[in-house]
Amino acid sequence: MLQAHRGAVLHFLQDPDVAPAEDAWAHYPDGLLVTEGDRVHSVGPASSLLASLPADCPVRRHDNALLLPGFIDTHIHLPQMEMVGAHGEQLLEWLEKYVFPAEAKFADAAYAGAVSERFLDELLRNGTTTAMVFGSVHAVSVEVFFQACERRGLRMIAGKAMMDRHCPDTVRDSAGSAYRDSKRLIQDWHGRGRLRYAVTPRFAPTSSPEQLALAGQLLREHPGVYLQTHMSENLDEVAWVGRLFPEAPHYLGAYDAAGLLGRRSVFAHCIHLTDGEWTRLADSASNIAFCPTSNLFLGSGLFSLRCARKHGIHVGLGTDIGGGTSFSLLQTLNEAYKVLQLRGERLSPLKAFYLATLGGARTLDLEDTLGNFMPGKEADFIVVDTACTPLLAFRLQHCRDLAETLFVLSTLGDDRAIRETWSGGRRVHHRDAPATRPDSMESA
Repeated sequence: MLQAHRGAVLHFLQDPDVAPAEDAWAHYPDGLLVTEGDRVHSVGPASSLLASLPADCPVRRHDNALLLPGFIDTHIHLPQMEMVGAHGEQLLEWLEKYVFPAEAKFADAAYAGAVSERFLDELLRNGTTTAMVFGSVHAVSVEVFFQACERRGLRMIAGKAMMDRHCPDTVRDSAGSAYRDSKRLIQDWHGRGRLRYAVTPRFAPTSSPEQLALAGQLLREHPGVYLQTHMSENLDEVAWVGRLFPEAPHYLGAYDAAGLLGRRSVFAHCIHLTDGEWTRLADSASNIAFCPTSNLFLGSGLFSLRCARKHGIHVGLGTDIGGGTSFSLLQTLNEAYKVLQLRGERLSPLKAFYLATLGGARTLDLEDTLGNFMPGKEADFIVVDTACTPLLAFRLQHCRDLAETLFVLSTLGDDRAIRETWSGGRRVHHRDAPATRPDSMESA
């Protein structure tokens, strides 16, 4: 059945940095987004599409709102939700003091399941419809997370963390057990509905060369699965990798030797890269998750979007909960702008929202599936309330054009701006209604 949503509509067709304006995005101040079941049917000006709708097609009006594709978070940690905002450490000390104790709790399936529900509530409340998610080292953390996603019909990518050294016993596996657990999870969940699996070594220091090699073996044995890990986040970390992998030409070389680079490989952070690493990432079509709130909070450094653009590397945004301090991709864009300002680089508002939508889809090799409103794509979208606070409503009255409107949204907006979130043609979050669970979610 067709269903139409009327309001201002914006989506991206190309990267605004490389395509002419008329080819990069489509903006309809009075637009119509038409869905059919779980797919986009059509999009365009309301004046031209309304007449083509069948008489029984419902039309929802979204006043004082902007309809956007669902936000895409390319790097986030499920087991770190409880310690967001932990004070006073940089990366390596922070892992030992806060992260590993929190992640140890995810050996308990009931606890992991309860946090998974809260985690998904928070994602949807912030307009994120797809995310690439780290589980804990415990296979059950990913099993219960996938079960929760399946009940809600969400498109998510997740994987069990792999760590066989330099970590407490409570969060340690072995090279062999990590391979076996990951293989079973791939067989059970990868490609099941809208779910995908990511092979997930935490980072090179906590995986032995044997474990990294088995991660590469999983990628070869299961074409189409993803790889997610961390790289070059912190200078002490980079130096540590140099000592642990003296034969590698650089940090990336430790992953490259294990066969972990490729089109579905996403490396979070990538702040302190050498020229050789930038070139190799580009040559291997690997991708980067830019995590500005985390990088600022942990004092890790400033990512260069300019270098990524120069090398033609796909970049998505990551909230990186719990090093990051907000589930909101609007707030992530706010901090991304500031990071790039400090580097003397420019982030245009249109590029920013591209990164949060189609750019994220390209980073996750999902451009053919989601990221904009082209007909046939999955109907994941959000309704952004442009009058959600008195200050935002007042400020937007004085915006001169679309770019300024978007910039103000990303500067002053947060979870309060997400009025509704729709996934696969179903409303899965309504800000002004009681929290919904899968058995009560509204169908198209």
